Amino acid sequence: LAGRPDLLLVTLATDGEDGVTDAAGAVVSGGTLARGLGLGLVPESFLAENDSYSYFNALDDLLRPGPTGTNVNDLMFCFGL
Repeated sequence: LAGRPDLLLVTLATDGEDGVTDAAGAVVSGGTLARGLGLGLVPESFLAENDSYSYFNALDDLLRPGPTGTNVNDLMFCFGL
């Protein structure tokens, strides 16, 4: 998505939590990579550790709705703005 300000990607678990974390998912835009680099984050390091939580937490891009009481599936949406 880098360099695509017209796109927005949203991923989330419908139960409000993914695994053992407090987040249901995250929001990614065409500016996410640049924002992370601007904060000194190295995306490859987070990928190597399978740690997207810490990356998106540092960017304040995690979705944390809390438990929803339902578990339909994991969802992914891509929006053109």
